[in-house]
Parts: sequence; C-alpha cells; structure tokens
Amino acid sequence: MRALVQRVSEASVTVDGRVTGRVGAGLLVLLGVTHADTDAEARWLAEKVAALRIFPDDDGKMNRSLLDRLARGDDAGALVVSQFTLYGATAKGTRPSFVDAARPEHAEALYERFVTLLAERLGRPVPTGVFGAMMDVALVNDGPVTLLLEREARPPTP
Repeated sequence: MRALVQRVSEASVTVDGRVTGRVGAGLLVLLGVTHADTDAEARWLAEKVAALRIFPDDDGKMNRSLLDRLARGDDAGALVVSQFTLYGATAKGTRPSFVDAARPEHAEALYERFVTLLAERLGRPVPTGVFGAMMDVALVNDGPVTLLLEREARPPTP
C-alpha cells in the first residue's frame, strides 16, 4: 500500500462539477493499493499518517502530527483520494503499466477500510473523493511537504 502524503493549506476533490471532499489545513492523502495488501497494511498506514510529525511546532520545526494538532484544538483534517497510478511502472518504455495496482474490487474495499481506520484514529470524519471516478483534485501544498509512505504486504507466518 502506498500513500503520497502532502501537507496542505487547503485541498478539495471535485467529481462531475460537485465537490465530494474538502479540507482546510491538514493532509491530502493519495492512496494506492496493490494485490497483496490486506487490513494489516491499511491499519499500519492509517496509524502512520495520523502520527506523522510534519507540522511545525512553536519553534517552527516539523515536530507535530495531525493528532497533535487536533489535540490542541486546531482545525485540521485529512482528505483521502484513491490513486491507482501510484503503482504505475515506468521501467520499460514511456507508457506506464498498472499491473501492480490491485483490481478495483480489492482496492476499493481496502481504500474504504483505510478511510474508516484513519477517521477512527483522528476521531472525526475523513472526506474523500469517489473511488474509480475521474476526479479534479485541487490543493495548496504547504511547505511544500510531500512524502511517499509505503508498506509492502508481509506473507503470513507459518
């Protein structure tokens, strides 16, 4: 599972002329799912996103998480958008291959699970795009701060 996490001043996603999700200061999370991903990867990634210390503290150092900001009473949140192209392979030629991206039925269930887990961890709803739709994503990247988080599925222990 991969997440491209951007610290934003604001972000929104629009589908067919209708805003489906919007967040002020906080995080925009573009989420990609691969075939072997399970609930364990979704849980790990939701915890990591919530606790990622990329917001400035009183001294201006990146030392606060989204959880820290919410605990202080700041108006902060996360917007999550599905993005299968995070698994685009470009090693051969110039046309990306998406064979590593999970099939929609698998990816959508884990995308929704990630959103649920993140909302539970943050203690507030998490706005989203529309899975599988053509979306217009608008954002003001704050910093800019952009990180790629990834957790590969681990085989079950015998």
